[in-house]
Amino acid sequence: MHDPQPATPRAGEGARRELILRIVSGAILAPLAVGVAWLGGWCFFAFWSLAAIGILWEWRKVVADPGAPGGLGECALVAASIAAMVGFGTVATLILLYGAAVEGLMARTGRPRPWVASGIVYAGALPVACILLRADSRYGFVAIVFLFAVTWGTDILAYFVGRLVGGPKLWRRVSPNKTWSGAVGGAAGGIAAALAVTYAAQIANSFAVAGLALLLSIASQAGDLFESALKRRFGVKDAGHIIPGHGGIMDRLDGFLAAAALAAIIGIARGGLDAPARGLLVW
Repeated sequence: MHDPQPATPRAGEGARRELILRIVSGAILAPLAVGVAWLGGWCFFAFWSLAAIGILWEWRKVVADPGAPGGLGECALVAASIAAMVGFGTVATLILLYGAAVEGLMARTGRPRPWVASGIVYAGALPVACILLRADSRYGFVAIVFLFAVTWGTDILAYFVGRLVGGPKLWRRVSPNKTWSGAVGGAAGGIAAALAVTYAAQIANSFAVAGLALLLSIASQAGDLFESALKRRFGVKDAGHIIPGHGGIMDRLDGFLAAAALAAIIGIARGGLDAPARGLLVW
């Protein structure tokens, strides 16, 4: 969620270029993500495991730590993803916690050990949440598309409403470009997109879906703010530069990661580990 500042013509030119890059990148990545979600299975596992590894690398870059020797964090992410893939969500969580504890202990002297350790849990939440939700043969694909709809709708509307309306800043100290108008517009966009998905999927109870979408939109925006706070804490502008117009993988997936983690928690609380996607969507 990015609300550009009004600025000089040169800055405005840069903002337009960034917007074009964002649109082109989104036009490539969105169909890819939906296609992988449709395929499911080990293709889905590989896609989100690689994304998590990329996030972990960028997290280490932000907190100025190269990581534990031997790829411990990467192994923990893959192992947790496999555990989630075969239906052992609790084991996946334990693997992430164990990996985080060991990597924190092995961090170089002088590094912020709690932050180093937290990277594994942060990155691992993404594939574990997505894999558990997608595992439901009936509702899994819809649940993932629902999450895409909420986070993309939030991101797009927050950008344009914030730019057009402006107004008071949401949290100036952490992210000086974000506005309350953008946050409200983003929430409205996330709700509208979620309702469109559930209508197409013939899932009833629009009131519950709208409330759920609002919660997930707030989580998405909170995830974006968290990453902004993390980068500001360590004096880093972007987590990476791999995605034109967006920055790094963390920059692109921070909101989706937070929304997916919350969605998995809600789904598991209501449907158990056997049917978290149904627990998320059927009210």
